[in-house]
Amino acid sequence: MQSHRISFRGAHGETLAARLEAAEGESRAYALFAHCFTCGKDSSATVRISRALAARGISVLRFDFTGLGQSEGDFANTNFSSNVADLVAAAAHLREAYAAPHILIGHSLGGAAVIAAARLIPEARAVVTIGAPSDVTHVAHHFAAHAGEIESAGVAEVTLAGRRFTVKRQFLQDLQEHDQTERIATLKRPLLVLHAPRDEVVGIAHAQRIFQAAKHPKSFVSLDDADHLLSDPADADYAAAIIATWAGRYLA
Repeated sequence: MQSHRISFRGAHGETLAARLEAAEGESRAYALFAHCFTCGKDSSATVRISRALAARGISVLRFDFTGLGQSEGDFANTNFSSNVADLVAAAAHLREAYAAPHILIGHSLGGAAVIAAARLIPEARAVVTIGAPSDVTHVAHHFAAHAGEIESAGVAEVTLAGRRFTVKRQFLQDLQEHDQTERIATLKRPLLVLHAPRDEVVGIAHAQRIFQAAKHPKSFVSLDDADHLLSDPADADYAAAIIATWAGRYLA
């Protein structure tokens, strides 16, 4: 395996930082990985799953959304819609530089984003969510204590996972504009839902709602005792093994 540092232009022109975890020899397929909310391409689960898939012959592009990690841009000016647009831009880069992604993988809010982006990436043959919310407004609970300030002042400084972020009213307004249930129902791609029953960040009920809304072919696999971030390397490796095996039937 080889890890290549690359960059590409995001939806609004900023340079986005990325890594391509390349399979040794010819790739069975290319996958696009969307990281969890405010996490970044170098989060433990993103890195381990991407590299484990590359070891199984699936090359994976992981990147930082606009305003996060090593990517340019201001997080305060981003929202769920811009994340989806960044995913489409990432797919376009893969298409032009390597090969279009056949698999879309998203962790947490990134899972919701790949569902939203799938219809805009025609080559995508399979979609995978890991600990994803069924409704993107779920992420607003992170700002619940600042909701009044955001509404009245239009902006607030919030702390997420020990880091300070500026959140504008437009971010919360954008969340209200996305009907994930409709998107899931009209996905028209095989869907794999991975979720831990004890996930304390995005409860297992979200996985149930995603699975119920989706049409066949669809699959659900429990991540058992894993936490939301898949901080135990064994849980990330297990998720990668399931993804590679499940997706294999849709790559022929």
